[in-house]
Amino acid sequence: MKKMIIIIMVLAMILVGMIIYRISAVGSKNNVNVQEITNIEESISKIYLWKELTTEALPEFDDINNSSDLWAWEVVKKNMEKFEVSYEEIEQKSKELFGQAFSKKFPRGGNQSFQYKEDNIYIATEVELDQMEDDFIISSIKNKEEGYEVEIIEYLEDYSNEQKIVITNLQNEEIGQVNINDSETSIQEIVKKNVSRFNKKKLYFKKENNNLIIQKIEKIQE
Repeated sequence: MKKMIIIIMVLAMILVGMIIYRISAVGSKNNVNVQEITNIEESISKIYLWKELTTEALPEFDDINNSSDLWAWEVVKKNMEKFEVSYEEIEQKSKELFGQAFSKKFPRGGNQSFQYKEDNIYIATEVELDQMEDDFIISSIKNKEEGYEVEIIEYLEDYSNEQKIVITNLQNEEIGQVNINDSETSIQEIVKKNVSRFNKKKLYFKKENNNLIIQKIEKIQE
């Protein structure tokens, strides 16, 4: 019983630590609460892909309808809960992710992301990934009238070595290393201490039907 209580206390302390870290990561001056940060992180994670698949995990665009077709439909595929889907399900998911203003139409004959099978059924194509995990941390959040302006720092985690994780920037320049058993916080601390060596982007989100819809993505020039 005592062991169980100790385990619960330790888990509670870890949870509190994670919450405190997330708040400090974006700064209390931004006037956003933990739930807002969580919602924003989840919204970015939904659209954040893989460099080797779409050249950029999160490409630039000034309007969602001007975004890369490959990226857009791969985002839809990533967020599907099953591998066999109908045309209507693909279209519905695209509106859910990108909002009602999203006007790209999925091709009836299928594409690189969904292969047409038969009788209005499409199969999600397989994704082959390397040992580099694309990731980001939020550096700042600004409340806007209809949504948020979010700045992120992008980095890669190299898992090709069984004993360590190598942190690199998008130019594959090694920035630091952590033990394979270290926490994600250790990785993020390295990124935060070397901010100038990483790519940064600014994301604009709009609130729509209880969802956060990406409107625009731009690189931050140093």
